[in-house]
Amino acid sequence: MAGTRAAASVGSSASSGNPPPQEPGLGELLEEFSRTQYRAKDGSGTGGSKVERIEKRCLELFGRDYCFSVIPNVNGDICGHYPRHIVFLEYESSEKEKDTFESTVQVSKLQDLINRSKMARCRGRFVCPVILFKGKHICRSATLAGWGELYGRSGYNYFFSGGADDAWADVEDVTEEDCALRSGDTHLFDKVRGYDIRLLRYLSVKYICDLMVENKKVKFGMNVTSSEKVDKAQRYADFTLLSIPYPGCEFFKEYKDRDYMAEGLIFNWKQDYVDAPLSIPDFLTHSLNIDWSQYQSWDLVQQTQNYLKLLLSIVNSDDDSGLLVHCISGWDRTPLFISLLRLSLWADGLIHTSLKPAEILYLTVAYDWFLFGHMLVDRLSKGEEIFFFCFNFLKHITSEEFSALKIQRRKSLPARDAGFTLEDICMLRRKDRGSTTSLGSDFSLVMESSPGATGSFTYEAVELVPAGAQTQAAWIAALSNRETRLQEVRSAFLATYSSTVGLRAVAPSPSGAIGGLLEQFARGVGLRGTSSGTL
Repeated sequence: MAGTRAAASVGSSASSGNPPPQEPGLGELLEEFSRTQYRAKDGSGTGGSKVERIEKRCLELFGRDYCFSVIPNVNGDICGHYPRHIVFLEYESSEKEKDTFESTVQVSKLQDLINRSKMARCRGRFVCPVILFKGKHICRSATLAGWGELYGRSGYNYFFSGGADDAWADVEDVTEEDCALRSGDTHLFDKVRGYDIRLLRYLSVKYICDLMVENKKVKFGMNVTSSEKVDKAQRYADFTLLSIPYPGCEFFKEYKDRDYMAEGLIFNWKQDYVDAPLSIPDFLTHSLNIDWSQYQSWDLVQQTQNYLKLLLSIVNSDDDSGLLVHCISGWDRTPLFISLLRLSLWADGLIHTSLKPAEILYLTVAYDWFLFGHMLVDRLSKGEEIFFFCFNFLKHITSEEFSALKIQRRKSLPARDAGFTLEDICMLRRKDRGSTTSLGSDFSLVMESSPGATGSFTYEAVELVPAGAQTQAAWIAALSNRETRLQEVRSAFLATYSSTVGLRAVAPSPSGAIGGLLEQFARGVGLRGTSSGTL
């Protein structure tokens, strides 16, 4: 399996000097993203050089902070709408460690499990690890495939798209093994879902968060997908299943029509096809202080915030188990929450620690959205701007309540008696602070939560204590800078989006109406106040 050496080489370059305000290539990325949908087998065709630059840049950015292996998917052999170079993050590392990188996983075994399990999930979008946090894999996928897909991917694609000639009209090749699986009626689900479960266990995934508002996706009276929560044989009973229904991409047409205002926008839970209730094990909700019984009354802002808090609490728990997030196809709602998780943890200084705001923005747009097949062209044509919502939403998660940093009540002496000030701590170099993943870190911090003082800290709120925990001193600086970092990401996104995708999304008008529409866009996303003017 190739990729172990690539991890060292692509991560060796680092920017020097004063970085530009925007990540080089972000505009090109958004231009390409808004023109065509990414497909792995088309990577070397028209626009191939641009796509190759995007892929290479992603590997380079991952390599800044991690050693990783690459699962090759060059011609879409595994999945036609997953990256051609699927990154499997193994552990955080310094540049020096990359020179002696040794894989901690049997990549050949992982690829074998992927090949065997891909039939279990809608469109072959198998369980794929995309974020590494505290040694846990945060994964994404589509939901479980139903009979409609297993017995005819071509017919399934037609029904699932409503008969439209969409990007998946040309179906991936069906292997002999796939045909053999389909011929065994009695044991079909046992086989394919058995492989899916083996892959989940290999990745140490325990928690499965299902964003579907349906128990099963139904098209023209036929169940075209299923989900773990309604598996009749209860094959997934050993996993902790969470049903957290969240509106699909169609709902975000209303978001755009309301001038990009998510406040007060409430999903209609009374629709006939909505049959999946919210279901979360009690032990996961105790510490969140959220009245989950009121979820149907939440607007889009509150619902997204509360779901994100839940996901962050799961990945930040003392449990060593990983997390899977999925919706139906895994390319709208799934990247929304994967991106928010990645950006939130980065803003705390807990992952991708060397990346600047413009760099983490590029990585998130390119890898979480573009290379995993989000259909931006189609969504823009319908006004379903879930992609834009994701990055504009960052303004709603800047506060301490969304931080994954462990905040505990101070138990002994204040920091001024410990001989260190906050500035002393924040000036420590990374090698002096210790690793985020090493139990041999020299010290950790204990902070006191102060009511009404969200985002503010005093010297008295910090003390040094000997510990073998993973917390670093840099977390204090990261928490205090969380709002600034997320604002920088959002601002960079809005600036580039408005000059590329946003301008092209509004059709020119001889009457000059385009200026008014762009002004409406600018006010809606906060680029401008209520006064009139030009964008």
